Amino acid sequence: MAFEKAKEYLEALGFGDRVIVPERSSATVAEAAEALGCEPGMIAKTLSFLQEDKPVLILAEGMARVDNKKYRERFGCKAKMIPPERVEELIGHGVGGVCPFGVKPGVTVYLDESLKLHDTVYPAAGSDHSAVRLSVGELELCCGYPEWVDICRDGRAGNG
Repeated sequence: MAFEKAKEYLEALGFGDRVIVPERSSATVAEAAEALGCEPGMIAKTLSFLQEDKPVLILAEGMARVDNKKYRERFGCKAKMIPPERVEELIGHGVGGVCPFGVKPGVTVYLDESLKLHDTVYPAAGSDHSAVRLSVGELELCCGYPEWVDICRDGRAGNG
C-alpha cells in the first residue's frame, strides 16, 4: 500500500516513470546501491526522527552520518530516532521503504546539504524493493521545496 501511495504521489508530479523496482532488496544503503548499480552515496537515505511527538524526515547522502552537535544546534533538541515499530504508524511507510513521498499529514521533511554532493540521487519509493531516480533539484520539487539543513558529517573514510 505504501509503495502505491508513493508512486501515485510521484505520478501526480510527473515522475512516476522514474520509479524503479529492482529484483533485489533496496532496504539499506548498501543493498540499494547494489540493486541499482550506483555508488552508496547516491542513495538518498531517509532518516526518521521524533521532535517531541512530531515526526520529522531528513534525507541525506547515503554515506553521511548525523552529527549530534549540529542536530542539537539546528533543532534545539537531541536527535531521537523513531523506534522501528512506530515508523509506519507515524510516517506512513515501513522501515526499508521510508521516503518523503505520500507521507502522513504533519510529517515535516528536510533535505540535508550532503545530498548536494551528487547530481542524481535515489530515494526509496515506499517499499524495500523500490527507488526513484531524481536530480537533487527534482527531489527538492517532489518534497514540496522543504528547508535545507546541515546536520550531517561526511561518512566516507577519512572524512568523519
